[in-house]
Amino acid sequence: MTSNGLHRTVLVSGASIAGPALAYWLHRAGCAVTVVEKADALRGGGYPVDIRGTALEVVRRMGILPRLRDAHVDSRRVTFLDADGGEVASLSPGAVAGGAGEQDLEVRRGDLAEILHATARDDVEFLFGDSIDTLDQSGQGVDVAFHSGRRRTFDLVIGADGMHSATRGALFGPEERFHHYLGYCFAVFTMPNTLGLSREIVLWNTPGKAGALYAVGDDSELHAFLNVHRPEPPSDVLRNPDAQRALLATAFAGAGWEIPRMVGAMRDADDLFFDTVGQIRMPHWSSGRVALVGDAAYAPSFLTGQGSSLALAGAYVLAGALAANRDHTAAFAAYERGVREFVELNQALVDHGAATLFPTTARALEQRDTRLRSLVTMPSAATARPAHSALTLPPFPPFPPVP
Repeated sequence: MTSNGLHRTVLVSGASIAGPALAYWLHRAGCAVTVVEKADALRGGGYPVDIRGTALEVVRRMGILPRLRDAHVDSRRVTFLDADGGEVASLSPGAVAGGAGEQDLEVRRGDLAEILHATARDDVEFLFGDSIDTLDQSGQGVDVAFHSGRRRTFDLVIGADGMHSATRGALFGPEERFHHYLGYCFAVFTMPNTLGLSREIVLWNTPGKAGALYAVGDDSELHAFLNVHRPEPPSDVLRNPDAQRALLATAFAGAGWEIPRMVGAMRDADDLFFDTVGQIRMPHWSSGRVALVGDAAYAPSFLTGQGSSLALAGAYVLAGALAANRDHTAAFAAYERGVREFVELNQALVDHGAATLFPTTARALEQRDTRLRSLVTMPSAATARPAHSALTLPPFPPFPPVP
C-alpha cells in the first residue's frame, strides 16, 4: 500500500461491464488492479444491451469503438402485436427507445464483456472462480478474505457486482433497503427460432402481460422474454426455479399468439433467468475505503435501456476522481457529485419505458396502441435523448504527482 495516492492497490468485484471498464481506467490512473469474478470464465453471448449518449464517448476514449461497431447487432424493427397476434405497428428500434439512429450501439452483453476484458487483461489481474467472503476496514486498508481461502489487503475495494451486489450487502445492509420495486417480474431464456425472425423484436401485449421474441441475427436461436405485472414482488419464488416456472405458466394460461410455445420452452430451458424489475437507489455509494459502481450502486432497470451506459460512464468518472485526488474520501465524493444527477435523470426514464412496453390496464394499452399507429416516433424519444447525453465527460486526469 501507499500513502501518497500513487499506485494504489484496488480490488474490483465483478467482471461483467462496470468491473473491466473501471479496471481499465484505474490502470490509467496508476493503480494496481485486481478483478475478482465468481464465475469460472466470462459469460459469452447473451441478450443485447445498448450503448448510447455519454457512454459512446467513454468507449471511444477507451479505443474500443471500432470493435463495438463490428459487434453491433443492428436490429431493423420492433413489431407490436395485439392479444390475437395481429400487428399493431412496426417501428425502428430507435423510434421506440428514443435513440439517435446510427450513432447508438446494440451489442450482445457477452460481446461487450469480452471486448472490455480484452482491453484490460494485459494490465490487470483477473481472478475467476472466486469471490469476496469478508471485508475488514479496521486497519490502514481493506483486509479481504476470499471464498477460496486466500487473504489479501488492498487500499480500496470497489463493488461492481450487479444489482444484487454482495459487496453492497456487506457494507450497507440488506438489498430491501435500496431496491425500488417497479411492479413487474420477468424471465428470459433461449428457444428455437421456428418463426424465421431476423434482426428484429416482436412484442405481444395484453394488459399487465407481455411476451417478446428477439432475433439478434439470422441465428437458429431466439432470446425469449415473459413479463407480468405484480403489485407486490413475488419474493417467495425468487430462489425457487420450479415456483418461478409455475408462476409464469399460470399467469400466461390461455394466452394467444406464440405464448403457449414460449411457456413450453420456458419450462424446459436450462438458461432461465428470473427476477423482479426494479432500481437501486442509495443516498451514498461509498463507505470508508469501499465504493460501488454500476448496477450495484444505481441500477436503472431494463425499462430505461441505460444500465450498461450508466455503468460505463460511472466507471470513467470514478476512476478519474481517484486519479485526481490522493485522498479516497475526496475522490468518492467527487465521483458522486459528478454522476448522481446523470443517474437520476436516466432512472426517471423508467416511466416512459413502462408506458411504452408494458401498459397494465386496457385503457393504457389502447392509448399506447393509438400512439403507435399514428406516430413514427414514440413520445419518449424527445425526452429520453437528453438524459442519455446529459453528462459531459471531463478529460481523464493524469495520476497525482508525488507531493
